[in-house]
Amino acid sequence: MIAFLTSNPGDTYIEDGARKSRPSRFSAENGFLERLTAVWPAEARCLLICAEPDNGEMNDGMRDNFLASFALSGLPVSRLEVCDGRTAHRLPELLAESDVVILSGGHTLTQNRFFHRLDLKRLIRDFDGVILAISGGSMNCGEVVYAQPEWPGDTTDPTYDRFPEGLGLTPVMILPHYQVLRDQTLDGLRLIEDVALPDSMGRTIHALPDGSYVLVENGESRIMGEAYVIRDGRITRI
Repeated sequence: MIAFLTSNPGDTYIEDGARKSRPSRFSAENGFLERLTAVWPAEARCLLICAEPDNGEMNDGMRDNFLASFALSGLPVSRLEVCDGRTAHRLPELLAESDVVILSGGHTLTQNRFFHRLDLKRLIRDFDGVILAISGGSMNCGEVVYAQPEWPGDTTDPTYDRFPEGLGLTPVMILPHYQVLRDQTLDGLRLIEDVALPDSMGRTIHALPDGSYVLVENGESRIMGEAYVIRDGRITRI
């Protein structure tokens, strides 16, 4: 298994306060597209595991965006199945028939709960292919996830778990889109100064701007590109 845990592999934009993606050629920064192309199977059979299991319309649109982005990036695909609430019961079968698993972006804690419902941590152990994770999907690959509040009300919700168990594919606790988050607020709080820094007490969070990623290969995790360590209330560029 080789995994590319990205902040974002292509192009995103903000609309009505929400991050959205659009078809684009994948980034060449830090050797990302070159490395991905080198391990991409011929006519890859792909599986997209989504973040919001009950939002089929959004998930189908995401599938179409990925298909267009793969074509623009020169990555041949024979099929792209969607795993959400409609197909969750078929996950073992879908995994067995796939060469590439895509862990979508989206609301991190919602996706984390869906992954637990799927028993994905156990099932993914036997997957011997390519994993491409984006944003929240990358965050959920950690042993422990930093599910930073994302939606209005998350910061004050007493049931919101900021540090749930992840898939255990990497010990790196990832916080994506750093170049955007450092200027954003939620529920009147600054997402870095008022949320991430206090949450980092006794923990180590790796903040990645778009274009950087974590490469997991042969059991080792390497950060490719610019990154920032957030630890004990301080930020250090590495």
